[in-house]
Amino acid sequence: MLILDFGGQYDQLIARRVREAKVYCEILPCNTPINRIKILNPKGIILTGGPASVNDEGAPFCDRELFELGVPILGICYGMQLMSVMLGGEAAEARQREYGRTGIKVDPSSSLFQGIEPETFSWMSHTCCVSKVPEGFRVTAHSDNCLAAAIEDDNRKLYGVQFHPEVEHTPEGKAMLNNFLYNICGCSGDWEISSFIEKITDEIRGRVGDSPVLCALSGGLDSSVAAVLVHKAVGDNLTCIFVDHGLLRKNEADQVENVFRNSFNMNFIRVDAAERFLGRLEGVTDPEQKRKIIGEEFIRVFEEQARKLGEIDYLVQGTIYPDVVESGVGDSAVIKSHHNVGGLPVDIDFKGIIEPLRNLFKDEVRQVGRELNLPEEIVSRQPFPGPGLAVRIIGEVTRERLEIVREADHIFREEIAKAGMVNDISQYFAVLTPLKTVGVMGDDRTYDHVIALRAVVTTDFMTANWARIPYDVLEKVSGRIVNEVKGINRVVYDITTKPPATIEWE
Repeated sequence: MLILDFGGQYDQLIARRVREAKVYCEILPCNTPINRIKILNPKGIILTGGPASVNDEGAPFCDRELFELGVPILGICYGMQLMSVMLGGEAAEARQREYGRTGIKVDPSSSLFQGIEPETFSWMSHTCCVSKVPEGFRVTAHSDNCLAAAIEDDNRKLYGVQFHPEVEHTPEGKAMLNNFLYNICGCSGDWEISSFIEKITDEIRGRVGDSPVLCALSGGLDSSVAAVLVHKAVGDNLTCIFVDHGLLRKNEADQVENVFRNSFNMNFIRVDAAERFLGRLEGVTDPEQKRKIIGEEFIRVFEEQARKLGEIDYLVQGTIYPDVVESGVGDSAVIKSHHNVGGLPVDIDFKGIIEPLRNLFKDEVRQVGRELNLPEEIVSRQPFPGPGLAVRIIGEVTRERLEIVREADHIFREEIAKAGMVNDISQYFAVLTPLKTVGVMGDDRTYDHVIALRAVVTTDFMTANWARIPYDVLEKVSGRIVNEVKGINRVVYDITTKPPATIEWE
């Protein structure tokens, strides 16, 4: 299945849903040349949503010949509007903007809506809609404010939906996508993670040959799986470099070293670079600048280690697809630069970067890890940003502020574990805010820092809801932080979903 990306921030969820249906897919820019698409010979094509209006000057378009390939096409949101306009229809500003959970009525006779109840709900996010349906198409769904919530030309196998079937808020969305994949496109649904592992290791062997490879190992899930995957491909030609940048959680550096030295037969080097990173971050408050500094410093450390080891051409990184999307790809908006994507310096002293997990989602990375027999303590580990605690400190990173957030985070994690909630919360951590507030301890006035607690529940880390932690647990966490962490007199809890917020604060 080919997915053409028009820049929407939910686009990666489409690929995730397709793979959940055990259908292999690839995401390419919307302006991919038609000849390349023909070579790929996809069973079907999905046109994603996007932030632009199809009537805007400079709005992204695909090749007109796409609709003449005889391949089934599904346009989602912007993709539906684009298909309509390119095939002779029209799109215009909606009478009323629709955003969020919206009731729709569908035509069950449509190939796309087989087995779907006539009245269901969908997730809308649009200001523009199809105002004139192209010749040969018919309307197959509508809402109170959108007269063409879905259209189709069944003869040409062209379909469009104004809503987002890929998000969990569209309850029948998976069934709709499965109708497209299986009933319309004729996919077999036999793609497995094991086949991905075989394919990617073969690709790495073919690319690297006998060349030595350096792996940027943080000890987190992504870099650990990337390391084991590349080790499977190149064996002893891989050397893992673990940079202790002083921005890790309490006792984490020692834990990482212990796991990899005792559990894996790999070449492992630990580099103590805490002073170096803190020096580069001195006086820096802008989060994007922090990420880019850390990204560049990572690369420089690896280059230095590579020179000590001799000539090494390739660097392995644990980049995953959400990192790529949030850092901005093609016409996608930049949410934040990840240290291993948007933060990379231009003059990298390596022949190439190997990112074996670049097109996988977090849950798929866990599947790969289990297939590779990684310890569950690694596979089940919560996401931790490459820049570490530097992006959990709002403002300048100093030794004092690092110690405050590190201790607060440790207390939070301890109490969640004591409450037996480790497996109920997808990610949880403490953030040191730039605020100071008045408090009272004993008989004295205090003017100290504010710690924010963040905990979310999610299946894909692209959307998330805040975790409903019991009040008594929050009370214990707050009491311990205020009493045990010097410099804190107030604790707050973040109850914002993603979107509109991101999971991390920076």
